[in-house]
Amino acid sequence: MVHVKRHIAKAISYRILGTLQTITIGYILTGSLVISSTIGVVELCIKPIMYFLHERMWYKWIKFGLNKGND
Repeated sequence: MVHVKRHIAKAISYRILGTLQTITIGYILTGSLVISSTIGVVELCIKPIMYFLHERMWYKWIKFGLNKGND
């Protein structure tokens, strides 16, 4: 269970880091903390959905790197 907690903590910290990066870039480009924060929140909500869909597409249609016996 320690390993699972570590992976969860790592995933959360990575997502926070990615969102802070998006907010920072948004602020640099727009000069608005409100707009950059909004972009960050939208990104925080959309990226897990995109990741899930990406995983499903790879699982269903992309067989790259799989052995023939692992279908």
